[in-house]
Amino acid sequence: MPETTRTPRKTPRAPAATAAIAGLPSNGRVRAVIDQVLPAVDAGRFAVKRVVGDAVAIRAHCFTDGHDVLRVVLRWRREDDDNTHEVPMKPLGNDVWSASFVPPEVGRYRYTVIAWVDPFESWRHEMVRRVDPDDIRIAARVGAQEISACARRAGGADRKALDAWAGALQAMAADARAEVRALKALALDDVQAQRARAYPDRSLATEHPIELPLVADRERARFSSWYELFPRSSSPTPGRHGTFKDVVARLPAIAAMGFDVLYFPPIHPIGREQRKGRNNALVAQADDVGSPWAIGAAEGGHKSILPALGKPADFLNLVKKARALGIDVAMDIAFQCAPDHPYVKQHPQWFRWRPDGTVQYAENPPKKYQDIYPFNFETDDWQALWIELKSVFEHWIGEGVTIFRVDNPHTKSFAFWEWVIGEIKRDHPETIFLAEAFTRPKVMHRLAKLGFSQSYTYFTWRNHKHELQEYFTELASGPGKDYFRPNAWPNTPDILHEQLQTGESAVYMTRLVLAATLAASYGIYGPAYELREYRPRDPGGEEYLDSEKYQLRHWNHDDPGSLAPFITRINRIRRENPALQQDGSLRFLPVDNDQLLAYAKTSEDGSNVIVTVVNLDPHQAHSGWLQLDPASIQVDPQQAFQMHDLLSNQRFSWRGAHHYVRLDPHSVPAHVFAVRRRLRDERDFDYYL
Repeated sequence: MPETTRTPRKTPRAPAATAAIAGLPSNGRVRAVIDQVLPAVDAGRFAVKRVVGDAVAIRAHCFTDGHDVLRVVLRWRREDDDNTHEVPMKPLGNDVWSASFVPPEVGRYRYTVIAWVDPFESWRHEMVRRVDPDDIRIAARVGAQEISACARRAGGADRKALDAWAGALQAMAADARAEVRALKALALDDVQAQRARAYPDRSLATEHPIELPLVADRERARFSSWYELFPRSSSPTPGRHGTFKDVVARLPAIAAMGFDVLYFPPIHPIGREQRKGRNNALVAQADDVGSPWAIGAAEGGHKSILPALGKPADFLNLVKKARALGIDVAMDIAFQCAPDHPYVKQHPQWFRWRPDGTVQYAENPPKKYQDIYPFNFETDDWQALWIELKSVFEHWIGEGVTIFRVDNPHTKSFAFWEWVIGEIKRDHPETIFLAEAFTRPKVMHRLAKLGFSQSYTYFTWRNHKHELQEYFTELASGPGKDYFRPNAWPNTPDILHEQLQTGESAVYMTRLVLAATLAASYGIYGPAYELREYRPRDPGGEEYLDSEKYQLRHWNHDDPGSLAPFITRINRIRRENPALQQDGSLRFLPVDNDQLLAYAKTSEDGSNVIVTVVNLDPHQAHSGWLQLDPASIQVDPQQAFQMHDLLSNQRFSWRGAHHYVRLDPHSVPAHVFAVRRRLRDERDFDYYL
């Protein structure tokens, strides 16, 4: 049965019994059982996430008593539209049924499953197996009745054709001279059967009780390459405060490196009261610029721009220029205030006040953030607070921003995030939210369920082979695979992991390859990353020395040791290989060396396979035997195939399941292989897919 559009949504039901009897179901003749519909997040409490244009595969566990034939359909619709679409589900075995649909545009959708015992199909199924002539004649008369019932539900030419078929079948069954073989052939006419299937009796259908929610995002929610920079440090002149115009001048270089999201820390006025000095000093000097996360001053708050960066028109121009280069500008949303933020005076009820008459500043003992006041989400005036914070998103969407990195969302109300993201995405479904929540796993997963499009991960602290395998297997195929989209960052302005504190190129290259190939979305904080900024503020700590969080920095983009060319190559590989643009196909491959990590990803259509091998030891070369079953990549086990290293552009001929690899970190610490399947004679290495 082809996909159809039907209105209304509700499945017709049989008339209720004339008199209800205590303890009996409303209609005990309903026999189809829908045991489970997948995917579903918390039984439909939260939405499954997919990308517009991609097929959404739905499976249902459906069965009935006895041996009658079940029919099952997938029904889906846009959440704001009562017009529905139905797709027949196919049995996969063991009472599992499958179908898919493709969301045509970004937005929210609903889907469910309907199943019923089909009298016509049940009759036909039995008719195929009948061999006794008398049984066939009786069954043909029963079939004529079922076909007549289908005709009554049909109209026009189909009704006439089905009535004629039923009449012919009835007449032949009653004619003792009719050949039984011809009678059975008439009963099993495939063309007529297809016509009858279009008019099933669904009066006793079972409908899954929940319309499950799904959010279809634009592709960038699934696949994105983020580059973070501080606009105030973008000046080409040492000591001068950078501007949006300076960032515009950097845009071609950022685009050339292959990044499609340019993320700024807060660009708002910075508080003067309790301003932090360099290296987080409690006392600031007169020329200290303060932390961008201490938001708000006399010039304005969350909807204002720091005057030193430029005017609103400069920001609009930056967003426009970036978009022309295929880059989305992402803004940091940090819902907190400096002591001199206008909100503190205008809405004192939005903050927690201590007995000494001061506002409670942010703390994460032993850390203290005297320059930041958190909002009190338990305030009696919570509704006004929510509405105002929502208007912050709306303001910047009006300025052309549709991607937001949200600072510490786990320290704000979960109920607020569910409401505000739902409201924003209802009116602006193209919006993407990244949750910066390095916190407990259940909290991170809850935020993803509430609507955040992407989530920071523990990647920064997963450095050993077993840690990486366990963690990314969980991300790719664990319980969160339908709603938690990982975004892997090897560094941030807050996190300089001890592995990076050596400044060795091999470490930076290794971590970049891992982030960019294990996860479909990843990011770096630059230019600190490509220029290998490695000095910690304190021994054993993860804070940068002379951090941009508290002072202006000047970066030498012409440094010959810059990793920009390597980053450019990695990002080009990501763009050119669909296998790396999703997370679900990730599988780790056995290799007999604990310093070598190997894994494969395959595109949805199977045409693109990428095998990555990384040397986790930055000091020594390592070799080992890798197991890659040719059948798993659709290669004939008896044939040779080519592995094209996209980093070095070398090509290797492999055959069988065991393959030798060797990686020297002092040259390139990784292979990123594209599998080239042979098209012609196996000796011809020049003609590949």
